[in-house]
Amino acid sequence: QVQLVESGGGLVQAGGSLRLSCAISGRTFTTYAMGWFRQAPGKEREFVTAISWSGDATDYADSVKGRFTISRDNAKNTVYLQMNSLKPEDTAVYYCAANVLYRQPFIPAYWGKGTLVTVSS
Repeated sequence: QVQLVESGGGLVQAGGSLRLSCAISGRTFTTYAMGWFRQAPGKEREFVTAISWSGDATDYADSVKGRFTISRDNAKNTVYLQMNSLKPEDTAVYYCAANVLYRQPFIPAYWGKGTLVTVSS
């Protein structure tokens, strides 16, 4: 069974930065594409970004392009989300996701429990 554990959420002022991490464990002999989604209060969960297993393909939502960067360290079975120039509208629970297949749009097969990011104005 695949387990995803997010960390790094917290409170930050607008314009600031945070880095989220997601560690994957379980059937790690299989390679996974990874992604991040977010859900703001009262809104549906939305795609943020995804990265292929090799890291040579990435995809971003328009709302975060140029501000967020996804990366991964396969030796550590960890994916990262560097978030810069944060805005109050980035406030949400951020969920890590995984799938063996990398597609655009990214379709998760596994989910983490989420980590809260709050951006104050």
